[in-house]
Amino acid sequence: MALRDFISKQFIDVIEWTEEPGELAERFDFADNEIQNGAQLTVRETQAAVVVDEGVLADMYGPGLHTLETSNMPILTNLKNWDKAFESPFKTDVYFFSQKEQLNLKWGTAQPVTIRDAELGPVRLRAFGTYSFRVKEIAPFYASLVGTLEKVMVKDIEPQLRAAIMTALATGLGSGGIPFLDLAANQQKLSEALKDAVDPAFAQYGLEVPSFFVESVSLPEEVQKHLDKSSSMRVIGDLDKYAKFQAAEAIEKAAEQEGGMAGIGAGAGAGVAIGHAMAGAFAQPQQAAQPAQPAGGGGSDVDPFERIEKLHKLHEAGALSKEEFEAKKAELLKQV
Repeated sequence: MALRDFISKQFIDVIEWTEEPGELAERFDFADNEIQNGAQLTVRETQAAVVVDEGVLADMYGPGLHTLETSNMPILTNLKNWDKAFESPFKTDVYFFSQKEQLNLKWGTAQPVTIRDAELGPVRLRAFGTYSFRVKEIAPFYASLVGTLEKVMVKDIEPQLRAAIMTALATGLGSGGIPFLDLAANQQKLSEALKDAVDPAFAQYGLEVPSFFVESVSLPEEVQKHLDKSSSMRVIGDLDKYAKFQAAEAIEKAAEQEGGMAGIGAGAGAGVAIGHAMAGAFAQPQQAAQPAQPAGGGGSDVDPFERIEKLHKLHEAGALSKEEFEAKKAELLKQV
């Protein structure tokens, strides 16, 4: 054995750990696993350290400075049957664990989850979101996910955690009783319900879930298209009213163009024709358009003052020029 190795082996008296981002556990590495009697073990905030003897989890230490000797190593002392304070180095493993919260982890459905919706029947849903976790109980975490590994990172256990989330997701969505169409307004409740479903799965590994968020829940594209069509029909409702609405929209857009509606035609005659067409669009659905009566002729089913009011609206919208409006108004007033 080289002198350097001998010194590093015999005089280890300070044990501390600086974790890497995403690191959950690491075995402290030193020559022949020999720790000097009276060594100082430093455990920082959000960390924990344990002494492992021949695969058995022995003494555990929280944040602070600890002296490794029989007085504060009761479990290991009992395992070794030391009847007096030992003076020589002893062989064992020391593991450090990070207990800080691991944030902004993603979860999502690799395949759609089939559930029975209260309104839509059997549907396939996709869902995505974020969650966080932390190591809460050292013993089950060490036994189930660390074992003899030298180091455990978040990325090493994420696949297992996502599988647990998917199982909880199917259960939570299937038994939540919230129709898909109401999920968007109940995402907070859905997040809480899924967190409750996820907690037991994580607890078996010694983990807890401080936060769990559902960011989106979606249907397959084909189903969503049918829902969009159905929604459009409900919004349209009365097709006659919808046609009138479309006509009014066209007038507004045309009026914004250079020259307004009257500028579309070749002259005043075209403007008058457009005015007649638009006036017909605003008539009652069952009311047939009547030709204008000459002065002194028969009356019309449409009240002249009502027609004047409608023509005035067309003039304000830009569909009729001022001259066209005045001419039509004079013609209608002659019928009174």
